[in-house]
Amino acid sequence: MARYDRAITVFSPDGHLFQVEYALEAVRKGNAAVGVRGTDIVVLGVEKKSAAKLQDTRSVRKIVNLDDHIALACAGLKADARVLINRARIECQSHRLTVEDPVTVEYITRYIAGLQQKYTQSGGVRPFGLSTLIVGFDPYTSAPSLYQTDPSGTFSAWKANATGRNSNSIREFLEKNYKETSGQETIKLAIRALLEVVESGGKNIEVAVMTKEHGLRQLDEAEIDTIAAEIEAEKEAAEAAKKAPPKDK
Repeated sequence: MARYDRAITVFSPDGHLFQVEYALEAVRKGNAAVGVRGTDIVVLGVEKKSAAKLQDTRSVRKIVNLDDHIALACAGLKADARVLINRARIECQSHRLTVEDPVTVEYITRYIAGLQQKYTQSGGVRPFGLSTLIVGFDPYTSAPSLYQTDPSGTFSAWKANATGRNSNSIREFLEKNYKETSGQETIKLAIRALLEVVESGGKNIEVAVMTKEHGLRQLDEAEIDTIAAEIEAEKEAAEAAKKAPPKDK
């Protein structure tokens, strides 16, 4: 490697930027986050670390609003996320003030990805150690959108995706089980995907739902527990059906 990982602006002989790859590793060590796009709804879910007994859990939010119609979840370094979120919020308000229209989901995704890319190409800085899932409803089409960005500054649109710890397992689950759904079924799919890698059920999950009419709404713990119990009951019923002897014709 011969010191090629010391400077962000220096390529290694085989074409790697090691600092960007280390930032991607920081994302892989972060909490799991999942996004699922339905026909009339977008759902974000993240893994929560267990809070200290005396900590106010309302002060630790991993799903945030960027504007009335756009929300973001992230995996990686939370301090980096705070800086990026503040810059994105200012851009949303600046666009509203200048153009007198709200931003589209693609516009703010492109802005965030551009900011992340800029920090891979300048001396004296380091890449943002986080990957983001950005969801929202475009003000002109009213269609739900889901985008992902990563520390290298690339971004892409998805029907459903995951990032952070065990994201490959969640993505495989989504590839097998995703279908166009709406309402409660979309929420259930996102929670099922997270429960694949999160232990101890709903108490370690944070879920937020965005609709065109009502904007972003965080589900409380009781709602998540109810849906998790439904999922568990469905699993048990499926297992019992498999084990049951076949009926004679």
